[in-house]
Amino acid sequence: MFSASDIKDLRDKTGAGMLDCKKALEATEGNMEKAIDWLREKGISKAAKKESRIAAEGLCEMKVDGNTAVMVEVNSETDFVAKNKEFKDFVDDLAHQILMNKVTTNEEVLAIRAGDETIQDKLVALTAKIGEKISFRRFVRVEKQENEYFGAYTHMGGKIGSLIVIEGGDEEVARDIAMHTAAMNPTCINRESVPSEMVEHESMIIKEQVMNEGKPEEIAQKMVVGRLNKFYKEICLEEQEFIKDSSMSIGDFAKNHGATIQKMYRYQVGEGIEKKQEDFASEVMSQINGASK
Repeated sequence: MFSASDIKDLRDKTGAGMLDCKKALEATEGNMEKAIDWLREKGISKAAKKESRIAAEGLCEMKVDGNTAVMVEVNSETDFVAKNKEFKDFVDDLAHQILMNKVTTNEEVLAIRAGDETIQDKLVALTAKIGEKISFRRFVRVEKQENEYFGAYTHMGGKIGSLIVIEGGDEEVARDIAMHTAAMNPTCINRESVPSEMVEHESMIIKEQVMNEGKPEEIAQKMVVGRLNKFYKEICLEEQEFIKDSSMSIGDFAKNHGATIQKMYRYQVGEGIEKKQEDFASEVMSQINGASK
């Protein structure tokens, strides 16, 4: 009915995935033109063409149910779409589906069947309908013990999310620590959890700085230790000054409430994604010129 070269040809023409092209040819009995229409009707061809675009805006969403908590990040190309109700509904449903299913990878999430469609199907349909690249970037699904508490906090309308697990204390303590984490962006919980390569890299930089200052060896060593301690206080959650009370560290705050911090997760929408810088006037003109052709 159709060959592997037909699948490749359809993929080249539409930008759709190999599996979707195979489904399209099966559904249209190998008719190339009808297969292209089939992909367009499903929104797959249109969505595929947007894969090369940069999606660095979006939302972070969290859900907590009993001993399970979920945090997800879904990206869009513009902040305008991130405020769209359909986009928000999709992110909310995605977080709910992850909460209800014991998944560990993005692939497993996209394969979750919700009604007659998979999450992947819904993502493709939303991309086609909205007209922007929508990207499910990452998630974390955490389970706690009965003597532990979740702290879940979103900031800036879902641009930043933090999820904390503490042993002892209570939910209010956990939430305060989550709020602090969202605001102060710690890298690790404590010194013990800082990767050795990060410490070595920072130590090397500090040593170079001290050497360039021409300090005597004995003083230089003390300066390295002092500056490394300052580095730890900047990146370690437990050593940071508590944002609500600078007279104590987060570690002291937790200890004063009989709590120990077990896990820390923080998402900032678009972090690490290189945003495309464009001149807005030029973008508008390119769209006008494209429409007039």
